Amino acid sequence: MSERTSAPPASRRWVALGLIALAQFMVIMDTSIIGVALPKMQESLGFSQENLSWVFNAYVVVFGGLLLLGGKLSDILGARRVFQAGWAILGIGSLAAGLASNAVVELIGRGVQGVGAALIAPSALTLLVMVFGSNPKELTKAFAVYGAAAPAGGTAGVFLGGLITEYASWPWVFYINIPLALVALIAAPALLPDGAMAPHGSVDVLGALMATLGLGAAVFAVVRAEWAAVSTWVVLAAAAALLAAFVVTQARRKDPLMPLAIFRAPDLGAANLAQVLLGAAWVPMWFFLNLYLQQVLGYSAFPSGAALLPMTALIMIGMIALSPKLFARFGARTMTVTGLLILAAGLGWLSFVRPEGNFWIDVLPGSLVAALGMSLAFIPTLQTAISAAAPEEGGLASGIVNTGYQIGSALGLAVATAIAAAAGAEELGDRAALTDGFSAAFIAAAVIALGAAGLALATFRKSARRAEVTAGV
Repeated sequence: MSERTSAPPASRRWVALGLIALAQFMVIMDTSIIGVALPKMQESLGFSQENLSWVFNAYVVVFGGLLLLGGKLSDILGARRVFQAGWAILGIGSLAAGLASNAVVELIGRGVQGVGAALIAPSALTLLVMVFGSNPKELTKAFAVYGAAAPAGGTAGVFLGGLITEYASWPWVFYINIPLALVALIAAPALLPDGAMAPHGSVDVLGALMATLGLGAAVFAVVRAEWAAVSTWVVLAAAAALLAAFVVTQARRKDPLMPLAIFRAPDLGAANLAQVLLGAAWVPMWFFLNLYLQQVLGYSAFPSGAALLPMTALIMIGMIALSPKLFARFGARTMTVTGLLILAAGLGWLSFVRPEGNFWIDVLPGSLVAALGMSLAFIPTLQTAISAAAPEEGGLASGIVNTGYQIGSALGLAVATAIAAAAGAEELGDRAALTDGFSAAFIAAAVIALGAAGLALATFRKSARRAEVTAGV
């Protein structure tokens, strides 16, 4: 079969980047756009306060659990084919989630969305390298735009969710994906290279199922947080067994979903670990900050979303204008450690939220400090993780790094949810108890960020190979 594998002409490369960045923006936005709509969904679909986080986790666990499969399929079937299939599945899942009349159907729809996102994210990153890989300087700029699309999508999703929930209704936070999916499906053939199909290779479906079920079981047990119950430990043991079986099968399989040898690449393991913990610290922040704005300060949906717009602006500026230059000068280790420490400081500030607080003191300063930290740490860890792999493993590397961030997000939120519930966040209507719970969640996220900074300091190589960074290699 004849395939167009070359990059598009220079005049279309940046338009192609726009489509690729839109993909990253969308799959991350779908983790956050439901944030402001959660109270309305809770009312309509009957979720408890504790189980409400599953509207987020149903998407993220499936997304993260299948990302390796998405990366492998991208390498075997061609990145553009997988990219288009992902958009089609995301559109179907969005329709189902919007039409849901009960919690079970809602979670199924969110899971289908997660399947689509797991195909889109790694194939998009592979396509980015295919389009810009021949020009290292442009590749670095493309990584900056792509990197900014992720946290910007997460924060902008909160604003859009508020706008939609306030002036339309909560199902439209899902319906908005459908026209965008159609645009992506129509534009992809004209803008993106096909990517050659691998002459051989098999798909490890069993491995993908073990990884997804193991991660899902772990998140379920942590969210449940009934540590005195035998069933909780049984679920945790099952999760550990499934994940251990996944690692064993990957070590023995001839054509594994995740070749363990890839982690021999310098700094790849360190960068992925940093991405895991970055997601674990960042996502609980916006989740509980949004609940604080609505359930404690009494903001309605639209003002709650708008309150987080300053974070979006700072992240965009930091990731596009600031982080690439500092990364080229100081290298991954310094940038990652510094960014995580600043993120921890912002989360620490947010932990002082008050029942009678206000946006200007309790929300804005801490959220801006946290956003600065995120913008400094995200690009170095992302580019290091992708660039460390061989070109033929681009889909796998992008799948691994996206998996790390999404699973870190799910587990971090699960831990923070359990801590918040134990500290009083289940007491709806009691602003003091809710604030205590949310404050505990911010402290937990700050501890994760501090731990991540320490691990990055210990695991990244001391030498900042600035020449390679500047070259985008």
